[in-house]
Amino acid sequence: MTMTVEQAGLTVVDPSAYAEEHRLHEACAILRRESPVHWVDGSPDYNPFWVITRRADILEIEKNHEVFRNHPRPVLVPAYEDKRQAEQGQLLRTLIHIDDPDHKALRPIAADWFRPKTLRTMQENVNELARRYIDLMAERGGECDFVADVSVHYPLSVILSLLGLPESDFPRMLQLTQEIFGGDDPERRRGEDPEAMMAVVLDFFAYFQQLIANRRENPTEDLASAIANARIDGEYLSDIDAASYFVIIATAGHDTTSSTIAGGMHALVQHPEQLEKLRADPSLLPGAVEEIIRWVTPVKEFMRTASRDYEIGGVTIKEGQSLLLMYPSGNRDEAEFDRPDEFDITRRPNRHVAFGAGVHFCLGAQLARMETQAIFGELLPRLEHVELAGPVTGVHSTFVSGLKQLPLRYRMRDAVDA
Repeated sequence: MTMTVEQAGLTVVDPSAYAEEHRLHEACAILRRESPVHWVDGSPDYNPFWVITRRADILEIEKNHEVFRNHPRPVLVPAYEDKRQAEQGQLLRTLIHIDDPDHKALRPIAADWFRPKTLRTMQENVNELARRYIDLMAERGGECDFVADVSVHYPLSVILSLLGLPESDFPRMLQLTQEIFGGDDPERRRGEDPEAMMAVVLDFFAYFQQLIANRRENPTEDLASAIANARIDGEYLSDIDAASYFVIIATAGHDTTSSTIAGGMHALVQHPEQLEKLRADPSLLPGAVEEIIRWVTPVKEFMRTASRDYEIGGVTIKEGQSLLLMYPSGNRDEAEFDRPDEFDITRRPNRHVAFGAGVHFCLGAQLARMETQAIFGELLPRLEHVELAGPVTGVHSTFVSGLKQLPLRYRMRDAVDA
């Protein structure tokens, strides 16, 4: 039975729909067709908002940052958390939580570390880490859980190496990242009550405040030192701003890329003709990476709040109302993409919105592309055969979500013969 428009709107607040993507994409297709700027006001758990499903509208909102502000509702959270933040303030002040002038002052602190010139100096290390995890996959003897064994550890190693953290701390960062993004997932969240999420954030803060103190006393040549020793108007960042900066780099720099790589592997297994095309012509890899990013869209949404009345898509958004930017929908928009529900590694053009747009365009977009290209560049020449070896499961999360399990059975060549 086809869902109604109202049911489609409520689907976007259902964390389980993000683990059953066919249901999410069905809901988004209905909204794009029948109510592209749709008021969602029927959930007992969430405050009302507009959901924006067409790519052009998403871009218009993203690029008009003076009207559509990140504060006070940057991501979709339950009503009780909206209320807590209004009364007590936000636990985090990352780049996704703030607007200009604070955003304009804070973003440059790490921006230089993610520019193409700087990233080129990281290429050898990224390639070496990719090779390490593909070697590990080969050592598994023909079966592995690609998520647990490869995709979560590889980008975590890249981003934490960039920060300059010791490998002994990687497991702790992995657990905290999965807990902070998996608050709606029964298997990943620390607990069901609001205090559990606060405890995760406080654990992050405790770790990074110790790191900040260390790097201020003993500066090094890594990103952690750049953040810890950054000054604005001659003053160090506040404790919450510095710790928040570390949180967004460590989490978003890891979990989103992990989801992209796992989702890309799944897509290639599901579309063997695309896998063979890519193996036959490695020059297609950069374009394939863009299609993987479009197909997976690991960041599902951000929110904006209107600072004044504004008309979009024939609907007037009132001052103070919030909007949910639905990136998976924008990346399946029939008005922009030919055959949007087909996975096509040769897709041209591929103007996806997975990294956002405007002043909040993803800081780590180029690094994510580099990592994804490096891991598949290592894997594909060695992969003779691959198939699913069990059920595939996804994370229940309305914010950043991807696969939780991807069991594979495969046959690989030795590295020297690849």
